[in-house]
Amino acid sequence: MKLKFLLSTFIAASSLTSIAQDANKAYAITGKANGSFNWTDIREIDMATGKVVNTIYEEGKTPFSFTNNTLKVTATLSGDGPMTFTQNSLTLIANTISGGGPTQSMVAAAAYDSKHGKLFFAPMRSGELIWLDVTAKNQPKFYTEGQLLVNGLDANDEANNFTRMVIGADGNGYAITNDANHLVQFTTGKKIVITDLGNLVDDQSNKGMSVHNKCSSWGGDIIADAYGKLYLFTASHNVFKIDVDTRIATLLGTVTGLTGTYTVNGAAVDNSDNVVISSANSFEGFYKVNLKDLSATKLETTGQVFNASDLASSNLLYASEMKNTLGSAQLPKIEAIGNDMISVYPNPVTGTDFKVSFDRYASGTYNIILTDVQGRLIISKQVYVKVSSQIEPMHLAVKPAGGIYLIKVTDSNKKAVFSDKLVID
Repeated sequence: MKLKFLLSTFIAASSLTSIAQDANKAYAITGKANGSFNWTDIREIDMATGKVVNTIYEEGKTPFSFTNNTLKVTATLSGDGPMTFTQNSLTLIANTISGGGPTQSMVAAAAYDSKHGKLFFAPMRSGELIWLDVTAKNQPKFYTEGQLLVNGLDANDEANNFTRMVIGADGNGYAITNDANHLVQFTTGKKIVITDLGNLVDDQSNKGMSVHNKCSSWGGDIIADAYGKLYLFTASHNVFKIDVDTRIATLLGTVTGLTGTYTVNGAAVDNSDNVVISSANSFEGFYKVNLKDLSATKLETTGQVFNASDLASSNLLYASEMKNTLGSAQLPKIEAIGNDMISVYPNPVTGTDFKVSFDRYASGTYNIILTDVQGRLIISKQVYVKVSSQIEPMHLAVKPAGGIYLIKVTDSNKKAVFSDKLVID
């Protein structure tokens, strides 16, 4: 795989400029205080120091709203005491959160999607995909999107708990169950699609250290690099590199410099290509891991130190390296528009075909245009949209060289209604 990266990393989307960000910001799922092993609170930390800079949500205390996007119903709940619904027709939401908050069953898997301003997470023992709108003012707003877990699997089984999650270089979210038998992909735009890609496969070079082994490889967290790979940091300090296309997990080694009681439960990339890790069971604080030699160095944190069951940042490993390799001339500033109404998939394109999906666009004639970064035409196609959610197949008669391309959709007046980057692998 030659080239994969988070498309939004290089897009100047003005609506998200306010979210996006200090590159050393991460979201942490934490306990309430030293000695607390209930991982239900959401805080923002500075990865350079491990210091908490903002408390976003405290379970049982912070008022919030909760929307079921399947049923299109919303409940607003108070923070203290019994949770009180403002509507009477919200039985499903009430059952989903059992009268408490969306994190009440504890969370060990979270991923930050800076492009859409969403913090995705999956509560343990539920298999539910939930996200928090981090751009919301006043009180937190949570949304549920459905099940990450395949129907028929027991969400109470520890093997089926999702404890690892990240947003990948292709802009999709990825989550892995404890037993690594389910690598789940989910889209992150307005219409979220959840797909179970299957089980991870041990590389032959792992020499008996299986990614499925409960003692050595369960728990932990995953990060993503700019080339489309994932990295699994297990609770027992082992690190696997995962190829999403083949699902092969290759053992890279073991993190050194950690105490024996320090379980690795959270991982996030900082702005210097280090991996900041946290522990759900230890109050030692945060460590910084150099991926070149897997050595860990403790961060000296002032103020209260929280344990953290998961960390989530918008950074991709090796993003600066890729940007330098591509050169600034090949990364024009293009505003992504219309992404909630039109989507392109797969992205990156690995073969010669991809699709453009129109969602709720008015019927009429549209032009789909693919160019290289210098503006040279690759393909164009005129389509007539008749119905909502119409899907148009696109075929590359001659596959161009791998790299970054620009895709745009214009209406009959030649006004752009969609634009974004497309990666061809």
